[in-house]
Amino acid sequence: MPEAGQAAALRSTLRTVNEAANWVSAVAFERGVPREYELRKHTYAELKARGLGAQAAQHVIKKTRDAYTTLKANIKAGNLGRPGSKRRARAESKPVTFRPEAAQPYDDRCLSWQYDARTVSVWTTAGRLKNVRFACSPDALKMLREHRKGESDLIERDGESYLIAVCDIPESEVYEPKGFIGVDLGIVNIATASTGYRAAGRGLNRHRKRQRELRRKLQAKGTKSTKRLLKRRSRKEARHTANVNHIISKTIVTAAERTDSGIALENLTGIRSRVRHRKDQRTSLHTWSFHQLAAFIEYKAKRAGVPLVYVDPAYTSQRCSECGHIDRKNRVDQATFACRSCGTVMHADDNASHNIGRKGETVWTAGRESRAPATP
Repeated sequence: MPEAGQAAALRSTLRTVNEAANWVSAVAFERGVPREYELRKHTYAELKARGLGAQAAQHVIKKTRDAYTTLKANIKAGNLGRPGSKRRARAESKPVTFRPEAAQPYDDRCLSWQYDARTVSVWTTAGRLKNVRFACSPDALKMLREHRKGESDLIERDGESYLIAVCDIPESEVYEPKGFIGVDLGIVNIATASTGYRAAGRGLNRHRKRQRELRRKLQAKGTKSTKRLLKRRSRKEARHTANVNHIISKTIVTAAERTDSGIALENLTGIRSRVRHRKDQRTSLHTWSFHQLAAFIEYKAKRAGVPLVYVDPAYTSQRCSECGHIDRKNRVDQATFACRSCGTVMHADDNASHNIGRKGETVWTAGRESRAPATP
């Protein structure tokens, strides 16, 4: 919550350091992306001449080198397409660039926190700014006091300045579970737990469809005012989805903690490349935020000491949770499961969640057993 003069100094600082980062990136690209120490020899003196402090210059060099490391990892993982694709060729043919408002790292030499006064002292190109007010919730302030560690990032979003602080929170000791709650993830139902909890995806899918239709209309109009509106709404859908996933993950972890149970999740890594859908279904698949929901469940479980395992999802939708019979025809439709062997009829997602829970118990038991050879 900086005052007008402080806000101008912070904005100017971000633009200066990111302009310098673009220059460092061009040097790195020209020299074949050398190691950080070598890159520092080619750029540090010029960064100091541009008015950057010693620590700020070091952070600009480091974040530029880290950006190239991330690019290399994405190329290796195939996230930018196959070799020879236009997207990959475009990424490899030019230096990495930074937006004027992109994040700038600060360590404890450049930034200090005064928790009682709720202010920070921060380095800028205009000098050290003191008594810059910040706002956060009481829980966040407590977390800052007890667990803040390492760097903080200064970033500008939609004209507002934010400090993103790293907090190192110790994990709780994991207890021995009495059983496992299986969680089936999907699109029609975002998450179905073997406890009977079901988070329907109807509302979220409707919201995404409305946002998609609105984006299409605004993009077709193409005026300056519509572009401003698109920019304001750019992260609204992501925030809404994250909020829904936070609510779902908290509900599941709280239920597991209350019943001394563990949580079993499906390992869905690579599902987007494996599954084939019709053209009209691809948008739903590629906007499915199962990875974010799983990540939220995982970190909340670690903080609460709840055991969590990932299981192979194979046949969980075809296996009967009562008798174990596996048949593709058991899955009558998206919502109905009817076993061809024992006649059990239930919701398909409930059946899958029970199968996932049983697999979770098996994985947990196997993980506890020693793999060492028996002593003769």
